Amino acid sequence: MERRCQEVIDRCWQLGEENPILFIHDVGAGGLSNAMPELVHDGKRGGKFDLRSILCDEKGMSPLAIWCNESQERYVLAVAPENLELFTALCERERAPFAVIGEATQAEHLILHDSHFDNNPI
Repeated sequence: MERRCQEVIDRCWQLGEENPILFIHDVGAGGLSNAMPELVHDGKRGGKFDLRSILCDEKGMSPLAIWCNESQERYVLAVAPENLELFTALCERERAPFAVIGEATQAEHLILHDSHFDNNPI
């Protein structure tokens, strides 16, 4: 999987000015609870995210387990809506799964929604 992700990243940066990736952050210590806020903060933005849109093999994970999961070989990326079609094509070509899990906002505030429990856990 790591190789597939790296191929997508390589294809994107090789596009130069047409690179669909605006920001990228690897998921490591702290999991998504660290990577997602840092990603939007780097762009001086906030974000609205749907916890259950995050790809998980184990559907019964708690909100805390999903948000703090430190699975390796994962990245969070910011891709402009107008570049999503190109990014999707590159991911499909490399068979690299991805999910759109939210959007950046002007307000520097983070909203994490859990559609399973219909609440905002943070």
